[in-house]
Parts: sequence; structure tokens; C-alpha cells
Amino acid sequence: MAETVSSNIHVDYVSLKDNARAHIGNVVHVHQAEDRCLPDLRNTDPRDDKARIEAIKGGLLEDSYRWILQHGDFQQWLNDKHSRLLWIRGDPGKGKTMLLCGIVNELNKTNAQLSYFFCQASDERINSATAVLRGLVYLIVNQQPSLLSHVQERYKHVGDALFKDVNAWSALSEIFLNILKDMDTSLQQTYIAIDALDECVTDLPKLLDFIAIKSAVFSHVKWIVSSRNWPDIQEHLAITQKTSLCLELNEDSISAAVSTYIKHRVEWLAQKKRYSETTKDAVRQHLSSNSNDTFLWVALVCQNLEKTSLKNTIQQLDEFPPGLDSLYKRMMQQIHNLEDASHVKFCCQILATVLHVYRPITIAELGLLIKCSDAELVHKAIGFCGSFLAVRDSQVYIIHQSAKDYLSGKAASTLLPSHAEINGLIFSQSVQAMFATLRRNIYNLHSPSLPTNEIKAPDPDPLQVIRYSCIYWLDHFCDIYAQDGQSQSQDLIDDKECQMVLLFFRKYFLYWLEALGLIGHVEDIVLSIIRLVNLLKGNLSDQESPDCRMQLLELTQDSQRFIWRNSSLIANNPLQVYTSALIFSPLKSITRRLFQEEEPQWLEITPTVEYNWSPYLQTLRGHSHWVRAVAFSPDGRYIASGSQDRTVKIWDVATGTEKQSFTGHFLGVWSVAFSADGCHVASGSYDETITIWDLRGKEQLTLKGHSNIITSVAFSLDGRYLASGSHDETIRIWDTATGKEQRTLEIGTEVRTISFDATASYLYTEIGLMKLDMEHANYKFVGYGLSTDKCWITWNGQNILWLPPDYQPSSGSAICGYGPHNLTLPEGSSADVEIALLNDSGRVTMIRMPRSEPHPLV
Repeated sequence: MAETVSSNIHVDYVSLKDNARAHIGNVVHVHQAEDRCLPDLRNTDPRDDKARIEAIKGGLLEDSYRWILQHGDFQQWLNDKHSRLLWIRGDPGKGKTMLLCGIVNELNKTNAQLSYFFCQASDERINSATAVLRGLVYLIVNQQPSLLSHVQERYKHVGDALFKDVNAWSALSEIFLNILKDMDTSLQQTYIAIDALDECVTDLPKLLDFIAIKSAVFSHVKWIVSSRNWPDIQEHLAITQKTSLCLELNEDSISAAVSTYIKHRVEWLAQKKRYSETTKDAVRQHLSSNSNDTFLWVALVCQNLEKTSLKNTIQQLDEFPPGLDSLYKRMMQQIHNLEDASHVKFCCQILATVLHVYRPITIAELGLLIKCSDAELVHKAIGFCGSFLAVRDSQVYIIHQSAKDYLSGKAASTLLPSHAEINGLIFSQSVQAMFATLRRNIYNLHSPSLPTNEIKAPDPDPLQVIRYSCIYWLDHFCDIYAQDGQSQSQDLIDDKECQMVLLFFRKYFLYWLEALGLIGHVEDIVLSIIRLVNLLKGNLSDQESPDCRMQLLELTQDSQRFIWRNSSLIANNPLQVYTSALIFSPLKSITRRLFQEEEPQWLEITPTVEYNWSPYLQTLRGHSHWVRAVAFSPDGRYIASGSQDRTVKIWDVATGTEKQSFTGHFLGVWSVAFSADGCHVASGSYDETITIWDLRGKEQLTLKGHSNIITSVAFSLDGRYLASGSHDETIRIWDTATGKEQRTLEIGTEVRTISFDATASYLYTEIGLMKLDMEHANYKFVGYGLSTDKCWITWNGQNILWLPPDYQPSSGSAICGYGPHNLTLPEGSSADVEIALLNDSGRVTMIRMPRSEPHPLV
């Protein structure tokens, strides 16, 4: 969109590209098509995360990290051009994050380009591989705006979906690599730092493989990462040359750093609490003797001492045992020792709520979920929670991942409200809040067609406090009936809770979708609806008359279809949920009938639509050319598609969203197939190559050998072999581990369908069953089949029945029934074999043949 100030100056022609600005006479023309690119890219600013982490941890002490700057491993990584990856690893509380903060500060003093990211498991904004790349890219282009063009090139076609949809990892990894390539080409030294890899909850293997592979690519890009001592991380990073700095193996340096930290914190406490020298020495001695060289332990004890009266300080020291778990246990005991039992319950409720939410919540959101509208009281209660929680910018955080591990493990079963109880409370409070808040056109927009990128939330925003509830209430409802937060329970859904959900869908469903559209989360709710449907299916009552669960199931299934069809529309134009989304829904749609009065009154004649939902569930859109091949994964959860646009895409069947996109073929893709474990997809192309794609993010394997279009591909059941058919009239067998060709079978005709039997001893094709001899590259047809010219039905490769031209198959045939080598049928069975022949006219001819060897001359 271009914004132009009117002028009388005559201009024959002007062209603006990207964010260009043209000054013509007294007129300024500004091209604003990409103005939203950088703000939309920003999911978080790593600089703000770093500042927040340092503040929560009491500030960054330079003397506590300076030792690592002189360490030989760090110096080697810094100065050796061949050393490009440094992995700092250590147990919880050893100060890894603060080390990274200090290293970032030091690297910032150089002239090099620096980008960094801090993962945090409890915050879904910053706990995924995609979020890491998004943050790294944001920080780089924010500092070097010229590099934003790499993002804009993709952004201008799809907008912020580039960063949010399930294909964001693929897009961002490509963008990030292009940026690194640019900086590497310009010989600019670049540092990439990622803290707490172990707190990357989503797609960690992808991120690890990306780091391991790409850290070896660019000579002027150095990587530094930190994590706990996890074997999985070690395994993934083992494929590349790296320097590993283990904190446990640097005991003297860590001990000296902790001592410096203790000295600093004690001096601060002594000044604030007016310690005498005796008290000061006692505190220092206790911390030094019991810290086990753990920064976090020292920080937590000092936080507790800050709240302890001066006269009780020395006595209180004995209440802080060594070891994080022991300290956490003591902190929980302090909560349970509060004089007022209601305060104990309130604090435990707060801890359990913060533990179970899907992202950090604000004090206002916390107050809503625990049914307390007094923000000051909530803030005060957080202070009684034994230093488990911290507040920064009105958001509530668990102080450390190890604290979360303790609360969800040892404390969960005995000290905190149960999993079902706390999720039930979050669910009910969320629904009640939405009942009280949601309504049609909640932002009082002036037009039903107003797009989301032009909508500004009013001040105050009526959705601000219920934002978390709108997004996650259904997940918490389902969590009530999940055992240990994981597997689904067989307990029947409570009638009262079922009625509450049913009422919500009957009265507030459209208002909820509008709100989700306004806050940018309507497409995310599809998985929550599917989860609810699956829960209800397992909870149906044996009663003959439909109960609440059956009614809710029917309604949510209809709602699921409604969202599938309209999610993109509502995401872009939220108020269209009451117009286009309703009037183009089927007449028998339960949702349409329930909200009939919401349909636009200004329409005199409504469009003619289908009576019921059509059989097709969804249309998957994303390819830019016609689609040649599709295949379901073995578990039915995913679809692979190959297109003339030269890409292979992986789709989530449940949501219809694109999960991954693979590029690499030079011409269109003709065939695709999943491996039996669902981890690999093979694609055959017009470019005469086959590519095996690893869906876990590892490198692909390209197979070359055919001399024409690849028409079919298939994995053996054990995944060791891949068979391919081609227009070059051969079938080739490949080793999937090495990519080497094992056998070439000269067939004499193209083969368009191919599959292995369970033992990889036979190949099923449209012209018959082939018995393989892997050792000698031989094969023979067994049982019934078709001749290569498709004029004859064959037995063991010998012609036995000629087919007149009108009956000769043009698109192959399917041999149905029981063949002689079907292992599921007893050898003595006399079941016949049926052969189906498909003709150009569309006619299908069925021929039944005896299972035993035919005798055509008899």
C-alpha cells in the first residue's frame, strides 16, 4: 500500500519497491507494504529477556563470570578459526545462564555481530526451536536493517503466517541461513549464543541438528550454547567438532566464583539488614559451607534471609539445608507452617496454578484463575511462596526450572492441590470470566470487513484479563481427565462440568471465535477442539437416551467442521464469523441453527448452500501448482504431498495445517511414500532422482540412477530398502542407509504402483507379484499378473489369457483377493483370486481365477 500526498506536479511514472520512499517535488510517496514485517517478526526481544533474567536473579556480578573469559576452552573457541562451537554444560543451579549473560556482555564490547536467545521451558513464547530462530533473526535484523530484506522477501507473500504457522521452522531456518551466508560472505565476525537448550520443549532435536550441522558451514560464524548434562544433547552435538566446557570439571573456578558471589550477596544483606560483624560472618560461613558451589542455592537462601528479621537471622540459618531439593523441601515446609490455614491453602493454590498454566501469566490473570480480584493481596501472597516465584513486569514466573521440577514431582502428590483439582479450578474460573465478558463486536468495530492488521484494541482492553482463558480453557478442561497430565483417564466427565461446556458452545461459541480472531489465536484452537472430541468419544454413556456427553460430542464435532472451514477467514476478519461464516454453513449445521439470530438482517436472499456438511473434511492449500501424489503416514496422522511446484509438503491431518515443506528437486514431484516408522518420506521426481527426507530435521539423501521420470517409490517394512519404478522400465532397489543402489530389475514396462511384502522378499506391482532374489539381482513373477504390454493375463510370468483391446487396462490393474503367497491365508485354502481391469472408458472388468495353477489347455 502506498500513501501519497496530493500534488499538481506531473509525473509520468514512478515505481516503489519494498519500503522505498520517493520525494517528487513537494510530494512524498511512502511504500508501506512491509511496515509490519519487523513488528510481526518480534515474538520476544532477547535483550528484554536477558534484562528480566538478570533482574530476577538479583543482578549480574562481573566477578562471578570473569573466570570463564580466561579459560583455555573459551579462549580456543574465541581465537581458533576452526573452533566454531562451544558447549557449556553443567547441573542445575551452577550458573550457566549468568555465565552466558556475562559472555554476551563481553562479546557486545567487540565490533562483531552478536545475536542470542534464552530458552525457558515454562514460557511457550521462548521454549521452541522455532522461537529460538525467530528471536535470533529478530535481533540480527533489528541491529542491521539491511538484512531485513531476507525476511521481507518471504513476508510479502504470506504476512505474519510466515512466523506463526506450523511451517515456520522451515521458513525461518532458510531465512536465518541466508542471513548468516550474507554476513559470512562479508567476512563479518558473528557470534550466536543460545542458553538453556534443555529448556527448549518443542522440536529440540531439530534445533540441535541445525546447530550441529550449520555451525560447521560458515567460517566467520561462531556458536556458543549451554545446557544441562543431557545425553540426548551430547548425542546430537557429537556429529560436529566442538569444544565442551563442563562446569563440574572446573570445580576450583566455580567454587571461586560462588565465593565471590556469596561475598557480594552477604555485603548487600549486611547493609540492608544492618548485620553486626558476628551475624555477617555467620551468614557467610553458612553459605560457604552448604552451597555445594551452587549459585541458585545461595540466591534462594539470601532471598529468604532478606525476609527474616535481624534477631532471628542466625537461628534461621539452620533452616536452610544444603542441596537444592532439600532447600525446596524446607521452603514448602515454611509455607505449610504459616499460622493461618487459609494462607497455606491460598499459597499452595497459587503455586499449583502457576505450575499448571501453559505460559507465564500476569498477576491480573492469576487473580482471575484463583478467584481473587485483589491484585495487592495476590502480590502479597506470592511473597509467602517461599521464593519459588518471582514477579517481573507484572508477570509471574517460577524462579528456576529445577524448582518447577521439584514442584511437579516431589511436591505435587502430597503438598499441592491435585492435578485434576487445579485444572478444574482454572477451567471453571476461565469459563465464568468468559461468560461475563464475551459479547458480539466486543471492540465496537465500525465495519464487519475490518482486517485484523487494522484493528486496535481499545483502552482498557476487555479481552486483556481473559486472554489466557480464551486460549487455554479447553486444554485445562481436558487436563482434568488426564492421568498424571498425560494419558486419558476413563473417568466419566462430571455432569456439571459437561453442562458448563455445553452451555458455552450453545451461547458463546461465536463470541469466543471473534475474540480468538482479535487476539490472533483462532487457528491454534483447532487442536483443543480435536482433543475435546477425542475425550468425549471415550466418555459416552451406555444409556440409550442421549445424555449431556452425547449432545456435547455432536455439537463439538459440528463446531470442529465450522472452524476447519472458517478459521482463516475469522483470523483475518473476525466479525465475518457472524456473516460469511454463518450464511455459507450447511442448513443443518448445529452451529448455524443455534446462532441463526446472529445472521445479518440486511441480506434479503441468503445464498443456496448444502443441506449437510459435505463428505470432504478439508482442503489443504499451500502448493503453487497441481499436486501429483499424496500418501498417508502409517499412523494416519500426517499426509505427504508431492507437487509440480517441486516441493514435498507434510500436513497434519487433524488440523489441515502444513507441518513441513521440503525443497530440492529441480522438476516436479511424481510420487511420495512414508517409511513404516513415519520418520522418513521418499519422493520421486521428473528430474530422475529420488530424495529421502528425514522428518526429524536431519540431512536428506538423494538417490541417482534412473534415466527417466520416477513413477513410484516404496519402503520395505524394516526401512532398510527403498524400491523405485520409472519410465525407464526398470525397478531399482536402494539401501536407505547409504543411498547406494543394490539391484536393478529390467522390467520392460513402466511401473506406477509398487510395494514390498512384509519380508521384503516380494514386490507388489500393477502387473503382478515379483519374487526377488537380492543376492543375484534376479526376479520372477509369481501367481497372476499382466504382461508388460498389458495384453495378457499371466501366471508365473507366462501368458495364459489374451485380452481384447476393449478390455486391455490403460491405467494398470489391481489384483484382489488372496494370492498364492498371502501369508494370512492357510496354505490349504481354496480361495479364488479376483483380477480387476480398469479401462479407458472407466469400465472395470472383474475376472475370477482359481488359486491353484490354471491349466489353459485342458
